[in-house]
Amino acid sequence: MNAPPPSTAFEPRQTSLGAGPWAWARAALEAVESRLECEREQIGLWVPVGAGCGIAAWFLLPHAMGWLAFCCAALAMACTGTMLPAGGRLRRMIVAGAILACMGCLLVWGKASLLGQPPLGRATFVELTGDVLSERRVPSQAIVRVMLRPVAAPGLPATVRVNIADADVPAGLGAGARIRFRVRLMPPAPPSVPGGYDFAARAYFQGIGATGRALKPVEVLRPSTASPSLRARLFGHIVERVDGPVEGIAAALATGDQGAISEADAEAMRRSGLAHLLSISGLHVTALIGAVIFLLMRVMALSRRAVLGWPLMLIAATGGALAGIGYTLLTGAEVPTVRSCVAALLVLGGLAMGRDAITLRLVAAGALVVLLFWPEALVGPSFQMSFAAVTALVALAEHPRFRAFAAARDEGMIRKGGRLLAVTLATGVAVELVLMPIALFHFHKAGLLGAFANLIAIPLTTFLVMPLEALALALDLVGLGAPAWWVTEQALNLLLLLAHSVAASPMATMVAPAMGATLFGMTVVGLLWCLLWRTGIRWLGLAPLGIGMAATLMASPPDVLVTGDGRHVAVRTEKGMATLRAGAGDYVRDVLSESAGHDGELEAIAALPQARCSADLCAVGLKDGTGRDWRLLLTRSDMLIARRDFARDCAAADIVISDRGLPRWCRPRWLKIDRRLLARTGGLSISLQDGEVHTVHRPGDAHPWIVRLRSGKSQL
Repeated sequence: MNAPPPSTAFEPRQTSLGAGPWAWARAALEAVESRLECEREQIGLWVPVGAGCGIAAWFLLPHAMGWLAFCCAALAMACTGTMLPAGGRLRRMIVAGAILACMGCLLVWGKASLLGQPPLGRATFVELTGDVLSERRVPSQAIVRVMLRPVAAPGLPATVRVNIADADVPAGLGAGARIRFRVRLMPPAPPSVPGGYDFAARAYFQGIGATGRALKPVEVLRPSTASPSLRARLFGHIVERVDGPVEGIAAALATGDQGAISEADAEAMRRSGLAHLLSISGLHVTALIGAVIFLLMRVMALSRRAVLGWPLMLIAATGGALAGIGYTLLTGAEVPTVRSCVAALLVLGGLAMGRDAITLRLVAAGALVVLLFWPEALVGPSFQMSFAAVTALVALAEHPRFRAFAAARDEGMIRKGGRLLAVTLATGVAVELVLMPIALFHFHKAGLLGAFANLIAIPLTTFLVMPLEALALALDLVGLGAPAWWVTEQALNLLLLLAHSVAASPMATMVAPAMGATLFGMTVVGLLWCLLWRTGIRWLGLAPLGIGMAATLMASPPDVLVTGDGRHVAVRTEKGMATLRAGAGDYVRDVLSESAGHDGELEAIAALPQARCSADLCAVGLKDGTGRDWRLLLTRSDMLIARRDFARDCAAADIVISDRGLPRWCRPRWLKIDRRLLARTGGLSISLQDGEVHTVHRPGDAHPWIVRLRSGKSQL
């Protein structure tokens, strides 16, 4: 029997810290080293966390001096770590972690400087001639989304994204075509209100410098000669073969393109906790690779020569790996798909070598690969939710008690079915709990019934919908796919019915106001501490996790929200939320509702009993948590108002809000919000009781996607 490998536990030297007043430090160091010795297999899992800290610091700190200061502080910490006694794990962890954090900050800083696309300086109306780089149909919005490279337009970004209405799409549009049309180009939109979706940051790393909607006519100067991509052809084929609202779900499962899913169905999938089924990730990649391996093993098993002389598992694993890579490229190589593909390749490599590869080290390796190539993905919900879910599943599977409970055993069918149901429910609950703070931070809502909905949805999708859809596509090669498509459609109708049924429950989701970055960071640290360590010290992470979640759930929602253009204002009333412009679109209403932690309809401010509105102005009274009365004055039109009346109303108001520039003689009691202020701050959220005002833009923010004047000030 082989002897166990020698321990590398830290053994303090006699002269490490000496005695006397440093005895307590020596005892503390020995205690820490003893704990780290017990966790030595888990220490490597913190490598991507160290790099992620540096990437997160670059996004959180506002300008180059802050980024440089962070790198210097990280290197100083590494130098300080070298002063600890040699040979200890704590010394190596501090030095390596600090260097990784510095490298992460430099990595994303370098990519942003070298590869990002600066946004358009200001909105402009132009006649644009451009070469089509790619096109994508979005049937749910009746548009075609086109990526263009402007021709002979030195003042425009290198790449712009334009939407063309279906009715205006000309013949010959496609990759390689040259088209001409009139368009009002805008810089990519920043968050409308604090805590909202930051499309500007995402567009910067995607290379999009401006967006707009083409005005007809759209003239084709040079038609496209390239055939549509395989993904586009597959998307169009599936949409044609499947009827009804489930056509978009069928196309998304095969291609990852969700453009044909209606907003109502997409919202139902989100509220029911089933939206992950629409994003190509681990479930889809694993199902495909597993099916390919199963088929290859069965086909090769038909040959006695292959069974006796070929490395069947290696061949099948290679086939599964190629299928996974092809599927990843076909579906657009999004972050969840890349992460799943990398993880699957590592698993297949381990299986081919006869090793157990499904471990947290596999997850850490996949995260590190993604961060090296796409460091900006760290701050997106896709990366966070996909890796958090997989980490929770693997950590739960590695727990000795759960592994013992879930292990296969000789028992009756009823007990075996009950055990399988309990294991599935436990994994679903674990994933929902881990994803809750991430969902609250990014979307201001989290599912409560997703674990139960997934008990039906995941087996239905994995073992019925996806195999049926694959069979239908295969039968279409010989023109016999219609019956399989009909069965697929019925299975998808069942999935959509489940989503709408769960989403209709008042307990389906929990809403909360926008979560601050500090609280979110504290919560993430607590989650990682609980998931990555193995011994009892893991439960120390419950303290920051509990504090972050409790503070978020007990936080007072904002009383007033103002979008960055000043046109849309929402106020909190005793019965809910009300908006200034009743005709605001669904997107604006959803943004205002989610940021305020409000799950319901927005009524009109003009309909409130405490409001007095004309065609040009609205005066509304609010009460804060202490019962104090606040008076708001809101402009509703571009019409000029008599100075005497407007000056009187301004002086009587605590807050005046307008989407235009207000004159200096308009002096409210507390705050004047107009076009000039919003140009510097972006959207606002106001808490009346605390007197807190949160802004989208921070003073001096120098991230490259922030639109600013030549003087350095932000602009609309």
